[in-house]
Amino acid sequence: MTKRNMIAKAGFAAAVMLAMAASAQADDDADENEAKSLNQQYYQDVQQGLINVEGDHAAVTELILNRNIPIPYTYIAELMASPNAFGSGPACIVCHSSNDPAKSYRGLDLSTCEGMITGSTEAPARAIFVPGQDPKRDIMGRRLRNNRMPLGVSFNVEHSTDAIRTVEAWIREGAENDERFQTEVLPLFNTDDVFGEDTPACSVCHMANEEPPSFHELNLTSYEGIMLGADSVAKGVDNATKVIIPGHPELSGVFQHITEDRMPPGIDPSEERDHPNTQILFSWVKQGAQCQ
Repeated sequence: MTKRNMIAKAGFAAAVMLAMAASAQADDDADENEAKSLNQQYYQDVQQGLINVEGDHAAVTELILNRNIPIPYTYIAELMASPNAFGSGPACIVCHSSNDPAKSYRGLDLSTCEGMITGSTEAPARAIFVPGQDPKRDIMGRRLRNNRMPLGVSFNVEHSTDAIRTVEAWIREGAENDERFQTEVLPLFNTDDVFGEDTPACSVCHMANEEPPSFHELNLTSYEGIMLGADSVAKGVDNATKVIIPGHPELSGVFQHITEDRMPPGIDPSEERDHPNTQILFSWVKQGAQCQ
């Protein structure tokens, strides 16, 4: 198996490699007891039948994520420089390798640890994650996990159409349930081909606050449903995921989904959203995004 395929698949071998590297580093740091404890616990769990490793995801989950194995930046650097690391597509650094916006999209440098932490430098400059926090809803997390809506819309579809600008303005001005919403905004969510050619209306997939039939229990057919948000049954009404943040379209899930393309560019929406390498990258961020 080639090095590229190992990284792309994030299989059992990659998980074992990281686990062994962590143990070796612990030995080098003279923390022998901790290294032995990790190994002993692993073998004990195997003997007790607590670990059932079948497939790439299970290997990464059991050997790395569940045990909070320290993720070395050297592995993250490999991911950024490797094609197909997060799904079919070019390496991240092909498009993002400089903080100069004339040379790198959004002035984002993913070729260095410092560049990753800095984030995009082109106005509006933004961090793509916060070290020590779950990056799932930050820019990096969204771009690796969230498909642009409507599902399957082409990567090169305009991001600033009249329809998108109408939704943006409504959110920015307070997202009120007024005549403008009823006559100009709500129909956009209930009409075919609005956010992409030959695409269904948003309400075809999001028509009720329960699943099934509505994906993520999201109802885009009424003001009340939209403002309630997603997963209100699974999480409870008080903990539903808000998809509209009045005054802040950039923080609103609906606006993010109709404007942000998933990376790598052009990736098929059927590709796994929670790729093992994505989870390893997220773990590195949650551990503080250490550069050593």
